Amino acid sequence: MADSAITLTGINKSFGAVRANRDIHLDVAKGTIHGIIGENGAGKSTLMSILYGFYQADSGEINIDGKPTTIHTPNDAIAAGIGMVHQHFMLVENFSVLENIILGAEGAALLAGGVAKARAELERLEREYGLEVDPDAIIEELPVGLQQRVEILKALFRGAEILILDEPTGVLTPAEADHLFRILQQLKEQGKTIILITHKLREIMAVTDDVSVMRQGQMVATRKTSETTVEELAELMVGRRVLLRVEKDPPNPGEFKLSVKGLTVRDSRGVVMVDDVSLDVRAGEIVGIAGVAGNGQSELIEAIAGISAAESGQIMLEGKPINLTDGADAAELRGRGLAHVPEDRHHMGLVLPFEENENAILGYQDDPKYLNGPFLNIDAIRADADARIKEFDIRPADSRLKTANFSGGNQQKIVLGREMGRDPSVLIVGQPTRGVDVGAIEFIHKRIIEMRDAGKAVLLVSVELDEIRSLSDRILVMFAGKIVGERDPEASEGELGLLMAGIDDQEAAA
Repeated sequence: MADSAITLTGINKSFGAVRANRDIHLDVAKGTIHGIIGENGAGKSTLMSILYGFYQADSGEINIDGKPTTIHTPNDAIAAGIGMVHQHFMLVENFSVLENIILGAEGAALLAGGVAKARAELERLEREYGLEVDPDAIIEELPVGLQQRVEILKALFRGAEILILDEPTGVLTPAEADHLFRILQQLKEQGKTIILITHKLREIMAVTDDVSVMRQGQMVATRKTSETTVEELAELMVGRRVLLRVEKDPPNPGEFKLSVKGLTVRDSRGVVMVDDVSLDVRAGEIVGIAGVAGNGQSELIEAIAGISAAESGQIMLEGKPINLTDGADAAELRGRGLAHVPEDRHHMGLVLPFEENENAILGYQDDPKYLNGPFLNIDAIRADADARIKEFDIRPADSRLKTANFSGGNQQKIVLGREMGRDPSVLIVGQPTRGVDVGAIEFIHKRIIEMRDAGKAVLLVSVELDEIRSLSDRILVMFAGKIVGERDPEASEGELGLLMAGIDDQEAAA
């Protein structure tokens, strides 16, 4: 135990009838990167929330550096040398970097010498750990990769020797993720202990020393990373063999279902985010849009889905035009057979305080089958939700449960079930597996392929290049608001990466 940074023994935690953690035992060696993986809802985040003081275990013991430690609050965790970088950053967006770093530490010894001393300490940490960021920059003006650095610096500023990172690459581009891993290796070399919670097995294999697997609230295995495989970890996570590649037949494209010509979209600041984009999607094919986040993909699909107005251009749905003057009517488009799975399920796809059955009809609540005269037919809504839960393997199978209480992967299935279950002719899918575990990824990919094979036109946007290459029949690459190239899914990752970086189409081909 003397060589252990953290030892958890017999940790149990229940929320009503749900046992989130069952007799968990975990040992994390000092100066290592220890991965914790598991399906959404396996209990990973609950366990880390107990370690960080958000929850208290019903029973069990926590040892830090070999000493029994009581952690009732995050302040107790910070005092014990534990810092946590959350999946959704805990930063005040209109504050500067320095203001966020010192926020909450105003009465601590760290600020005894004033803000100037805090600035000097921040600059020292930046130099020592390769985490350079302008102390005076405003958070909302920073890209997410730099915002994450601020979260790490905030923990180090408070003296963290143990860092917990919860799904740290969920909002990062591949290049930003690679840079984060270099930072983690440097932190490890400086003697820090890191716990990495992720569902991405490739990341586990690339950066961790040890990996523990959770399933249904239990710790089912711990392995030396060098002595395991992606296939073994996937099977341990899900409890069965998992297909880690997408199997599909060649496409059988038919008539044009969606055509976009010369589309230009400006954001609220007047900046052109989509610049004269044209594309077509046929029945029975998946067209993937690859690109680093922030290059216009989000604005493109929101304009097509009728959520935001376009400045100019034309969109044809099933051969009929969509009025772009004031933004198309999203409800009208749904009625014409266009379904949209938004990139951000929390902000655009779901109302988290609503019950599952209520979210299952959002946007479709005027369908006659859900109405009883002027009122909603609650029995019909719940019966339909129960059927969708079964069809899309949503867990727990409770349509009366608040949507906020479902894991991220199951929240995504709620949105997918709502949109795919309407038999649309055109499906627009943004980031279909963001924050989703390997078992749910397999399920979602199969459903998207089934939509294609049923003759639907699918427009897919994802920052996961592997996902784009696996699912797409044609790949379009966006950079700075423009389509800069079209490639076959057999194109190399390097060639696509050059296009994503803005290298000329002919240069990339060469």
